[in-house]
Amino acid sequence: MGGYKAYQGNQVNTASPLGLIILSYDALYKALARAEHAIEGGDLAAEADHTGRALEALIELSGSLNIELGGDVAYDLASLYAYMMRRLNEGMCSCSTDAVVEVMRLVLTLREGWEALSPDRQQQVQLHQNTPARTVQAPQMAMAYAR
Repeated sequence: MGGYKAYQGNQVNTASPLGLIILSYDALYKALARAEHAIEGGDLAAEADHTGRALEALIELSGSLNIELGGDVAYDLASLYAYMMRRLNEGMCSCSTDAVVEVMRLVLTLREGWEALSPDRQQQVQLHQNTPARTVQAPQMAMAYAR
């Protein structure tokens, strides 16, 4: 196993549940960016491969939701993931990046929301603002992926 692969494996093995969600969004975004690049280059095989990887990531994210504990937030995330999967399927082999770009924007927005829950991020905001840290009150959001 190469050094980078070992680093990635260690990153996943040592990540918090919140960190795993953020890593999943990162992997999803990378697959989407590669699909966009493939579409722009007219490489249908690569588009299908990278879109397939993005769909797998969305299925994994959706499958890890806990609707009972996460309530409305988990239900809304499941609906959003289903919408993103539909958009990617509709856009597959369309020679247009519209669907991929739309899903990329949604993924970035979701990632930013989850990252805002990170204690490290809250500490960074506090350091930069020179004000007491505000606690993000999002128990349902944190429970959306609880097992």
